[in-house]
Amino acid sequence: MLDAARDRFLVDGYDRTSVDAVAAQAGVSKRTVYDHFTDKDGLFASVVEQASAALLSSVEEAADQELRVDRDLTTALLAFTRRIATQTLQSSDYAVVKMLLESGRSVPASGADLARDPEQLIADRFRELADAGVIRAANPRRASEHFTALTFLLALNAPGLDAAAVDAVFVDGVDAFVRAYGAERAAS
Repeated sequence: MLDAARDRFLVDGYDRTSVDAVAAQAGVSKRTVYDHFTDKDGLFASVVEQASAALLSSVEEAADQELRVDRDLTTALLAFTRRIATQTLQSSDYAVVKMLLESGRSVPASGADLARDPEQLIADRFRELADAGVIRAANPRRASEHFTALTFLLALNAPGLDAAAVDAVFVDGVDAFVRAYGAERAAS
């Protein structure tokens, strides 16, 4: 039912999606949908919760595998941004979350920190990098915000960029971040 609901919300938007259409696509009765989710808002909240959890899991996995203290900082940050761009930002989970955030609908209680959780994951990783002397960041949360602004936000806020242009934004953003926060700068 959640897969059918996600499909309908993505194709038709929240307002035009009906519980009848979700039930039909899922091959269940409308009553079954209501029994599991109470109403369309409950169904939407469950879809958003599922998508949010999948996104957070993807970001966490990418951070665990790419943002390690034993890697070159520039290489690690570029691998992380590229992985998020190709595996996470192009997913249907991201599309659902983006639709929610852009719709002006209230965020379900379970997803209240939806926009901030990935950034907190990055901040936590930056704290580890700072503790290991890989970056200089007295405030890892602010470093995370700077990194996100220099990479993902610049790329996402410039519509119509092709893959090469997005990658150029990432390369330039990582370069600026490393020049500002890299531990080598402290030695200079």
